[in-house]
Amino acid sequence: MQASALSELSNGKGTMNKILKSYFYWTYPRGSYHYDVMVTLILLFIFGTPWLWNYGDKPSNAAGPPHPIQVIGDGGRGLIITVQASDVNLDLNTKDSDQVVKKALRKAIEPVTGDAVFVNSWQTVQDSQGNWAWKVWARR
Repeated sequence: MQASALSELSNGKGTMNKILKSYFYWTYPRGSYHYDVMVTLILLFIFGTPWLWNYGDKPSNAAGPPHPIQVIGDGGRGLIITVQASDVNLDLNTKDSDQVVKKALRKAIEPVTGDAVFVNSWQTVQDSQGNWAWKVWARR
């Protein structure tokens, strides 16, 4: 009696291993019960995990710039970005170090260019209406 019970137990264990192996290798035909179970599990994972785990993908709290930023390609060498002086947290006649200026300009252009941009050089310019702006040469 014990031998037959042991035999049934090992047979059940073998069947479960076979089912799990076939799930892993996706061997069931479309429309079968096990195929539907696998698809349901995948869909539950896709639509259920955002509610269960915090992936940390929140929208940026930083508001965009109040004035438009002009971005022009520099013939394959990078970008020329024109940003209004009022959008940069820096005085036009600043005597700060280059690192401070680069950091302020990079922060001002980041909403448009992203954070993977390096500021090469800059100058202040005045448009036809008399508004001051920073012209920034940057590269990715």
